[in-house]
Amino acid sequence: MKGIIKNLSPFNNKTDMSAAMLLVKKLLAFFLCYWAGLLIAEGVVIGVMFACGKNFMQGEMFSDTVMDLLKYYGMIVVLWVSVLYWKLTEKRKLSEMGVTKHIGGWFVGALIGVGLLTVCAAAIMLTGSIRFEGLSKGTSTATLALMLGGFIIQGATEEFLCRGLVLCSLRDRVPLPAAIAASTLAFVYPHWSTLRDSEPKYIFSGVLCLAVISCVFSFLTLRTGSIWAACGLHSIWNFCLCCVLGLNLSGSEGASAAFIDMRSVGENLLNGGAYGIEASIISDIIIAVFAAVTGYMALCKNKEEA
Repeated sequence: MKGIIKNLSPFNNKTDMSAAMLLVKKLLAFFLCYWAGLLIAEGVVIGVMFACGKNFMQGEMFSDTVMDLLKYYGMIVVLWVSVLYWKLTEKRKLSEMGVTKHIGGWFVGALIGVGLLTVCAAAIMLTGSIRFEGLSKGTSTATLALMLGGFIIQGATEEFLCRGLVLCSLRDRVPLPAAIAASTLAFVYPHWSTLRDSEPKYIFSGVLCLAVISCVFSFLTLRTGSIWAACGLHSIWNFCLCCVLGLNLSGSEGASAAFIDMRSVGENLLNGGAYGIEASIISDIIIAVFAAVTGYMALCKNKEEA
């Protein structure tokens, strides 16, 4: 028993164990970095609030936009915790985490994100489940720029954890489907808190959407040999959904500073209800098709390398 506990401990870099145990070990490492980073980040945010004369214990808060910015920029702490864990505990190079010098892949992923979101939103609009209300008035360019920076950090953080810390550390040590499944489980976990209170039909559709988009991120990582394309797609999808279209993002209301005013028409599986189009059955189908394409491309590359 003592040997099993030592093997499973995320505080060492032992890998001489069964595939099942290694999967558990890497997921424990994910939880360690995620929660340690969040706790430190929350402490930093609370310190900033007190320094600015805000006592959150008495309900004193910044505006919703400022609080969102603090939340997203605070994720950089989680990102650095994952990097430090990789360097100090895993004792491996960042390139093995998928953090390569080919950062141009980020822009490729960003373009994919814009295209994929456009197709999803347009398809749902054709059903009448969301509608275009016009351009928002008084949108602050500075606020949009700050939100973009926040989403770049937030998206990269989740990819450093799920694709870097989990997928890249497992891909050569366990069967590839198991590594992808583990990274998908890690990806679904942070979103569960906003999804679990939805109706069962939205929970099912939302988890399905999270699973297929996670597979897209994994396949892009495997196909390009780095996590940058996944980071770009992830960040720009979130930014455009929330701050350009103004639609709900993973159960959170769209930004008040959104460039376009789009509204859901009722709540149904076509628009994903209160959770947003990430729980739409239409998004599930479109992203699943794209996942199949990227999966085929990743498989072809693996065969070429073999």
